[in-house]
Amino acid sequence: MKEIEKKLQFRNIKPTSMRLLVYKVLKKKQKAISLYEIEQEFDNVDRSTIFRTLKTFQTKYLIHSVDDGTGAVKYALCDDDCTCSLNDLHVHFLCNKCGQTFCFKEVPVPIPKLPEDFSFESANFVVKGICSTCK
Repeated sequence: MKEIEKKLQFRNIKPTSMRLLVYKVLKKKQKAISLYEIEQEFDNVDRSTIFRTLKTFQTKYLIHSVDDGTGAVKYALCDDDCTCSLNDLHVHFLCNKCGQTFCFKEVPVPIPKLPEDFSFESANFVVKGICSTCK
């Protein structure tokens, strides 16, 4: 838990019990997971408490959200040096068989050339197929 506390403190997040537990779940899963999936890891925790924890993590760049087209926003841990800037954007992969969403942090999102009066701020790039486990 000391390592997790240090990670939270590095991002100026007070290491409360719930925050430590939510971080632990995200780290254990090693993929992007939904609020519902996180909620299933706990017996008696209010959903809004988990949601507020995720929003705090997101505003402090500890996690990023993924809209993979399934209808549920998913969350995944960021790298330690992530600032969720354009350089940190990466491709996500949704397995059509098991429904899991993976971060491909080593595959950057291509930055499109836009008309002169437009500016690029963000992108959501999801590749869909069959993951290595389901294949």
